Amino acid sequence: MKEIFIERREKLLRIAIKSNNELIESIVEENKNEPIIGEIYKGRIKNILPAINSIFVDLGLDKEGYMYYSDELKAKGIKKGDDILVEVIKEPLNDKGAKLTSKVSIPGKYVVINCYEEGIEFSKRIEDKEKKNVILNSIDPLKNAGITIRTEGANISIDIIKNEIAKLYDEFQEIDKKMKYSLGLRKLYGEDLTLSKLLMNSLNKEVTKIYVDNNNDYEKILNFAKGQENLNVERYEGYRRLFDFYGIEKELLKLRHNKVNLPCGGYIIIDRTEAMYVIDVNSGKNIKERNFNKTILETNLEAAREIGKQIRLRNLSGIIVIDFIDMRDKSQKDIVMDALKESLKSDKGNVKVFPFTQLDLVQIARKRQGKSIYEYMEEECTLCKGRGIILKLSYIEGLIKNEIVRIQEENSISCFHIEIDSVYKDRIKENIFDFIKDIDGLDKEIYLTYADNIEGYKVEPLIFQGQKDNLKDYKVTVIEKI
Repeated sequence: MKEIFIERREKLLRIAIKSNNELIESIVEENKNEPIIGEIYKGRIKNILPAINSIFVDLGLDKEGYMYYSDELKAKGIKKGDDILVEVIKEPLNDKGAKLTSKVSIPGKYVVINCYEEGIEFSKRIEDKEKKNVILNSIDPLKNAGITIRTEGANISIDIIKNEIAKLYDEFQEIDKKMKYSLGLRKLYGEDLTLSKLLMNSLNKEVTKIYVDNNNDYEKILNFAKGQENLNVERYEGYRRLFDFYGIEKELLKLRHNKVNLPCGGYIIIDRTEAMYVIDVNSGKNIKERNFNKTILETNLEAAREIGKQIRLRNLSGIIVIDFIDMRDKSQKDIVMDALKESLKSDKGNVKVFPFTQLDLVQIARKRQGKSIYEYMEEECTLCKGRGIILKLSYIEGLIKNEIVRIQEENSISCFHIEIDSVYKDRIKENIFDFIKDIDGLDKEIYLTYADNIEGYKVEPLIFQGQKDNLKDYKVTVIEKI
């Protein structure tokens, strides 16, 4: 059974997926007025640089996007100032804007509509000529839009394919109308794209239960689930955050550790640099086998399976380099490579695995979708000028709030001592009101102290007057709250 947990806050959407009660994937999307993969924009060409074959496009956002100045675009004679329809294929990173393409498409589960193209094409994985002919003879070409039948489209009825084509073509016509007649530069397609993709990919034979804490999301998912007997949707209405109530938060916090132990006694280390993620495989305590080659294969196989899982759990993207324990036998490398690809099989269309290099390294390229757990949980430590990492203050505030709500629910207590790492002291004091508000403490007695080298924070319920008297100098006053 699959379970999907969807937690939404004002500027943050978090999704966790469990299979048979095991966390297998986490997705985070932060609303920062930045383009995400799959969104479609009406843009305007700001500059063309033939020397580097690049075009810079104004999307009406803070950063310009960029795209390849292809021969096709050169043939069309596009020029500076022209409006152009573009799709985001890579999200902005640091000072670099979003990577774009003029080959715009609208994906469905079984079909892709290619904007301003023509004809009917098939996924390269569909090799059955008879099925291709049946589909070609059953559907009509579209005006101003091409059709690509996806791999899964070869195994469903023609009526389902036709219905999806009709739905996606309506969306294309709406995009086309906005492109031609809307004023200004703007996003034309892609509202709540992460959630829409998730729902589309959840449509299979597996029994799935979805927990959601937002009314709009709940209505959207209910509408999607109509007629789907394997989908069950539950509206969570508790006061605690959904991730905290169902124990997801604790599981995500564990992912900050870079060491992951394997059942055989070996382990993997996951490190990140500015350019890539590096995963090192170690045999550790796996010394029970007398046959050294057998020990290496066992450790590498378990590592391959775990690496696929950790990539999805931590939402790692970009370049990922894996240093397996050296294997001289090519047949062992093939076995490990097959295991790695199998572990990433469910990550459809997002990942590409390259063969072993001459240095016996394996490289993976994974499309960026949303943030990794590190990006939304951690920030640079100001005390060590970026050489270390700490939990974000905003994330700490959420964890403290969870603790306060839980303790209050269980014991009806409204008086708390919060001890927090001194690294956050100056920032909290700059705006004590927002801190107290964000931990849900405006209507509570809060005593606030700071300490060096503690693990983030501690929350202690104050039950006795003696406890309060000992901390009286640290009570947050009404004036500070205001």
